[in-house]
Amino acid sequence: MNLLLINPNTSAGMTRSMTEAAQRVAWPGTLVTGVQPSFGPASIEGFHDEVIAAAGVLEQVRAAGDGADAIVLACFGDPGLDAAREATSAPVLGIAEAAFHAASFVATGFSVVTTMTRTCVIAEHLLLKYGFERRCRGIHGTDIAVLELDDPASNAFAR
Repeated sequence: MNLLLINPNTSAGMTRSMTEAAQRVAWPGTLVTGVQPSFGPASIEGFHDEVIAAAGVLEQVRAAGDGADAIVLACFGDPGLDAAREATSAPVLGIAEAAFHAASFVATGFSVVTTMTRTCVIAEHLLLKYGFERRCRGIHGTDIAVLELDDPASNAFAR
């Protein structure tokens, strides 16, 4: 299986980290290829960034052509998910939608903890879109910038 992991931001370091993590848990024989757009925001921390990133996601879906058996959109805002699904015959999985489903398998309710408080509204919109608003008990922003998650010196995980 050839799995294409698209990081919608342009951080090569974050793409590398996500690809390595995905490869460690992938089914044996799965090839995980991580890519990011050639243009766009270094991190996605609001609607403005999301719109630009969606175009970069489509750039990468088109570049993959028929070479991917499946695509993972590795950003919790699922930017460009519907357009990506429209642009390829491969299944495309957004990590926010997947997380909501996975949480609902193991509990009757869940909460979302996200990076910037200003992105809480994006999670709210996705919960409504995917039909999980009744299961979500709360959405909480940490005000930790996205790129701090990939910087060991930031102490983001401890915070």
